[in-house]
Formats: sequence, structure tokens, C-alpha cells
Amino acid sequence: MNRFNFQVFKRFWAIAKLYWFGNEKKGAWTLLGLLFILLIAYTLLSVKLTEEQGNIISSLSAKSPERFWTTIKIFLGILIVYVPLFAGFNYVQYRLGNYWRRWLTQNFLGRYFSNRAFYELGNFNTNIDNPDQRISEDIKGFTQDSLVFLLVIINSIFQVAAFSFVLWKISPNLVWLLVGYALVGTIFATGVFGKKLVKVNFDQLKKEANFRFGLVRIRENSESIAFYQGENQENNKLKQIFHEVFENFNLLILWQELYFGLFVNTYEFIPYIIPAIVVAPSVFDGTFEVGKVTEAQIAFARVFASLNIIVSRFQSLTAFVAGIDRLSSLDEYLNRLEHKTTRRERPTIDTVEDGRLAIQRLTLQTPNYQKTLVRNLSFALEPRTGLLIMGSSGCGKSSLLRAIAGLWNSGTGVITRPHLAQMLFLPQKPYMILGTLRNQLIYPQAELSIEDQQLYHVLEQVNLADLADRFGGLNAEQDWGDVLSLGEQQRLAFARILINKPKYTILDEATSALDLKNEENLYNHLKKSETTFISVGHRSTLLKYHKLVLKIENSEQWQLEQVT
Repeated sequence: MNRFNFQVFKRFWAIAKLYWFGNEKKGAWTLLGLLFILLIAYTLLSVKLTEEQGNIISSLSAKSPERFWTTIKIFLGILIVYVPLFAGFNYVQYRLGNYWRRWLTQNFLGRYFSNRAFYELGNFNTNIDNPDQRISEDIKGFTQDSLVFLLVIINSIFQVAAFSFVLWKISPNLVWLLVGYALVGTIFATGVFGKKLVKVNFDQLKKEANFRFGLVRIRENSESIAFYQGENQENNKLKQIFHEVFENFNLLILWQELYFGLFVNTYEFIPYIIPAIVVAPSVFDGTFEVGKVTEAQIAFARVFASLNIIVSRFQSLTAFVAGIDRLSSLDEYLNRLEHKTTRRERPTIDTVEDGRLAIQRLTLQTPNYQKTLVRNLSFALEPRTGLLIMGSSGCGKSSLLRAIAGLWNSGTGVITRPHLAQMLFLPQKPYMILGTLRNQLIYPQAELSIEDQQLYHVLEQVNLADLADRFGGLNAEQDWGDVLSLGEQQRLAFARILINKPKYTILDEATSALDLKNEENLYNHLKKSETTFISVGHRSTLLKYHKLVLKIENSEQWQLEQVT
């Protein structure tokens, strides 16, 4: 169990230290210091409120109106200070948690998009599921709950110190009895329920995320499913995924609500009668006033709650630990990509940045090295020359483009290419970003100084002259992937070439949804530009727009020819 706790703390600290020793550490530690000051202040006031509660009961028992009203005034005076202190404490706590979440989210997003980690996670890594949930929800839980648990622990230390003094004045036996009782309960809870609840909570997070991902996938592919009439199959699949959610949640509530609930309810109610039993003899013989019983019960409850934080918060603690495990595995994976060494266990393709595009003795394999797609491929592409790659499905045409883009590096040989900023890749299914029509046109650039008239002219060139007017202008925001047909999306993506003017353009069946007239129009504009381009396609009509054709066969063979 000690090893288990150490591993949890080690994973927690690996993530937490990023913020607390990062570039916002001064502000973070200042707010944390303010929290400690507020915590000490309202803890001391809590002790005073407890004493006055006992005095209220004692004044009533003694039938002393003057003492009673004096105590009420003192109590209300303390309360006037106590309430805003407590509210301010909660406000600063959540404000600090929100700052922490912002910083950590930006840190993870930065690493998620560097080294194309998002691509590797989405295509090659099957161990880390739902990175979107880990970045959005697990980071939120991590930052908020970390502060809650930290401050609860600190508060518990203050509460134990302050109220133990009150208890000790009433009866030292109450203090020793309380410490022993809390210690036994904590050991029993962590030993019997610890690992089981962490695992079940971890599985629940994973299965809930899988179910949510399945629903999103249906929404994104609704038209294809409707065409195939695949709703029954999708319905059954989602029911199967939800059945796993349902069964795991049944297991969770069995352990968390029934087994653990039985223990907690018994364990936490017994301390209500212990102070009365211990103090009662002193009240009966006149040593203490009746109010001392109330004072002892309140102080005992405060100290017990402080010593009992692991048991009382065990359910949320196990969910928190499960979240740490999910976030830690993502953090470790991103770190490995960020600091990966140059040592190679398997051969990889060398990439050389230069102002030209050439391939030398390239043998390209799938990322798992189980299949060779093409062997000893070599060619050099002259500036402003078009190369068409053809071949049967599955022969490796698109895979070659992935290798040029640096997405795949499994194999041997050398790829010489310009910096990726000088290249533009157009896939068969264009990526439509969230944003305005202007954002779509200038993508992948975020800011580009270009006149509206020029954008309208480009839309006219790609036969989308009415697009801006149809949706309300260049600043109109739509779900463009939903409101535009695939053919319109391909023409809109093609407009990005004319606007961004890349040195090299790579087109992966980028006109497959277009009629021949529109295809001819786009390629004519492409040939007039300064770009050098590589196309992947099946249509023989594409040959006339290119000077070279590379034919790839399924037998790892290839042939490079001049287009006549």
C-alpha cells in the first residue's frame, strides 16, 4: 500500500510542479499564501464560535439573561467577520484553481500539437484513449480537486491543533480516544477499499468517454450511416458500449455506496455519543456546566472530521487518483515525444530540408513495419513541374505523401524537401475549420493581410463566386463541413493554394468529387501559379496537367515516366 501511495504522489507531483515552478509561480504562490492566511483566520474564529456556542447553552442552563445576551452579541460579532472570511477563502481557492487549469491546459495543448503528437495519438497509439477528455475534464478535476485536498489537509492540521486544545482542557482522554479511533478507521478504509475503488473509478472514466466518443462519431458520420441504412448496427453497437458503462457503474455503486457506505455510516455516527459519555460524569457531579457537553461534542466533531479526511472523502479521493493516472499517462507520452532520443531501434527515413523536392532510394513501410509499400524509389522534381502518382488502392500512394509530410518515417532512404511552411497539403476530404469564411480561405494561416476584393476574386476562380453572398459575407460563421457539399469543400480548399501561394502543393485526390470541367479549371489555375505540385489520383484525365507520372504497383515496384 505504501508503494501504491508513493506512485500516486510521484505521478501527482510530476504534473503539479509544472505550474508551481513555472512562469506563473509568483502569482500562484501569492494566492496560495493568501489562502493560508484566510484559513488560519477563520480556523481561530471557528474555535471562538465553538466556545460561545457552549456559553449559550450554559447561560440558558444557569438561567442568566445578562450572560445569554452578552454571549449572543459576541457570537454575532464574530459571525460578521467569519462569514466574509469563509466566502473570500472559497473565492480565492476557485480563482487559483482556474488559473492553474488555464496554465496546465495550455501546457498540455502546446505539447499535444508539437511534434504532431495529436496525429500519433490518433493513429498509432492505442493505449491512451480519449486524449480530448483527459485535456478537458481530467485537467479540470486535477486542478480543482488538488487545491481542495491540499487545503483540506492544511485546514485539518489547524483544526486538530486548535480544537484538540479545547478538548484537552475538557478531558485528555477524549484526545487519545479520538486519535486512535480515526487512525484505525483510516487504515481499514485504505487497506480494504483503496485499490479496488481506484480501479473501478478509472474504468468508469474510460467507458464513459468511449460512449461519448461513439455518440460524437454518429453525429459526424450521420449521412454515411443513413445512406448505408446502418442505424440498427450503430444502435446495437452503442447499446453494447453503454452496457459496459452500466455494468461498471453497478460495480462502482456496489463498492462505493453499499460496502463502503455501510462502513462509513457506522464509523462516522459513533463519535456523536463518545463526548457525551466521557463528559457526562463530570456534568453529573457538578464539575462542568451542561454547555461543556455541547462544546466537547463540537470540538470532538471538528477534530474527528479533520483526522477522518481520508475516510470521509474516500469516494472523491479514489476518483481523483484515477484522474491522476489518466493525466499522468498522457503527460509521460507527450514527454517521450518531446524528448525522444536519436537512438533508433528500427530503421527510419532521413529527412533533409532544402529548397527542392527529391527522393533517394526510399523504401517505405507501414508504421508497424509489417508491410513494405514501395522499395528503392528515387526521383527529383524540377521546379514548377507536376507529378502524378497513380496505382491501385492500397499500393501506398497516400502513404508516400505522409512520408513527404513527415507523418510516417518507417523505412529507409532520404527525402529532401522544403520546410513544411513552404508546402500545402490538400487531402481528399478537406478540413473545414471552425470560423468564418475568411478563416477558411486563408487557412492554415491565422492572420493574413489580404483585400476582400482579392478573396472574392479567388472564390470566382474556383467557381464559388456566390458563396460569400449565399451565407452573409466573408465574416459569416457556419459549420462549413455540414453546409457545403464535398465538391464545394474541395474547391474551397483549392482556393487556399491560390491565396497562400505555397512553393510546393501536395494533392491527395483533391478533385475526386468534382466534374471534369471544374477539375480542368482548378488545374489550369494551378499550372499558372508558381507552385510545384504532386497529385494522387485515378482519373486518366489528370495526366494532361502533369509532366511526370509515377506508377506504384502492389508488388513494391514502381515506374516513373514522362507524360506524352
